[in-house]
Amino acid sequence: MRKQKIIYNITALIALVFLFQSCLVTRKYKQPMVGIEDEYRNVSTTDSTTLASMPWEELFADQQLKVLIKEALGSNMDLLMAVERVKAAQAYYRQGRMGILPSLNISANGGHYESSDNGQAGVSAGGNGPNFENYQLTGSISWEADIWGKIRSTKRAALATYLQSEASQRAVESALIANLATTYYQLLTLDAQIDVAKRTVVNRKESLETMKRLKEAGQVTEAAVKQTEAQLYGTEILLVDLEKNAKLVENTMLLMLGRSLGTIERGTLDGQDIDISLSTGYPVQLLRNRPDVIASELGLKNAFELTNVAKSNFYPSISITANGGFESMDFDDWFNTHSLFSNFVGNLAQPLFNKRAIRTQYEVAKAQQEEAKYNFKKSVLNAVREVSDALANFEAEKSKYKLRENELEVLQKAEEYSEELLNNGYQNTTYLEVLTARSSVLSSEINMLDSKYQQLKSIVDLYLALGGGWQNK
Repeated sequence: MRKQKIIYNITALIALVFLFQSCLVTRKYKQPMVGIEDEYRNVSTTDSTTLASMPWEELFADQQLKVLIKEALGSNMDLLMAVERVKAAQAYYRQGRMGILPSLNISANGGHYESSDNGQAGVSAGGNGPNFENYQLTGSISWEADIWGKIRSTKRAALATYLQSEASQRAVESALIANLATTYYQLLTLDAQIDVAKRTVVNRKESLETMKRLKEAGQVTEAAVKQTEAQLYGTEILLVDLEKNAKLVENTMLLMLGRSLGTIERGTLDGQDIDISLSTGYPVQLLRNRPDVIASELGLKNAFELTNVAKSNFYPSISITANGGFESMDFDDWFNTHSLFSNFVGNLAQPLFNKRAIRTQYEVAKAQQEEAKYNFKKSVLNAVREVSDALANFEAEKSKYKLRENELEVLQKAEEYSEELLNNGYQNTTYLEVLTARSSVLSSEINMLDSKYQQLKSIVDLYLALGGGWQNK
């Protein structure tokens, strides 16, 4: 009769638990409105085709660059650290998935116990402390009912954190590819500028000798010779700076590659030509293409679910605990049927007064959720801005490169004409005009190479801004 009553009570308690399961106090996540326009600024979008869907192996034609990117993806320290953060988040997620399951523990102990003569037990026994043995093998199981959705929200929060770490890893990977490509183009640009400077140094030395001969012929003064010599030194200083900058850029690339020594095998700037259609798709596509935007929304999801958890703490919790096993004061009777014991306990706990801790936790969670929402919206607006910036930079650099080509052509002719007039003794042409023409040509050549680099960089920036570099992994 007693066993039937116990079974009835247990059944009633379990039924009560499942009845409360429908009483969820948690809410379902919905993506907030971010107010994205249909088109980028000053860009007419006709379809959803986007540069972001192109694998980086197809975007970059330079074989040496491809080799370097592959090496960096396997050895870059920032990316390797991001991978480890994903592993840690995955471990927490796996733990969170088990939150709905009961906890099970087992323990065993046994020993000989002897009380002192002066202790309470010893005095009660007339001065002879009791000696006894005790052996236990205990198993316990406990389970908390997820009545209000607290455990499920905790699980979803852990999943959001895990997915956020994966998105952050993709953001690191995408940025690594873009930064490595940009640095590679910068190095090629410096190589080309160094070639220009070296060629100019040779020309300056020849010009210096020419000026010396013209002075001897009485066509120019000693001042013209010294000005030409000073111009030679200025070009040599420029060459030193360019070679130094090339070494610094190489060091930066070695760090990206996870190396401390070695050389950077590379092509030439003339061989770089990214001939692709700069399709952007629609701004709303950034929500699924930009890994940093994805990560910020997952951060919002995590904060939303933790707010659900904090809210559910206001409500009572129901848990069930059961213990059982073998206990005996004689080792020989330890596993005897008469040594069996068991207990079953149902627990209902309702927080009443805890010095405002639960309410504070809930208010903090709500504030953090609002902060995460603003961060998500900001990341979307920033992504749209970066795409618009990259497009504007590309168009500007494309136009500037054409203009610089024309400028260089004109300046080279001016230099040629002025030197020819000076060498032929034309009286209206001074050595200052020749020096100015030479300086302008050098600056124009350096600037045109930089404009080519900026054009390549703007394409890479657009690729990164649209969220390219990781989708096909």
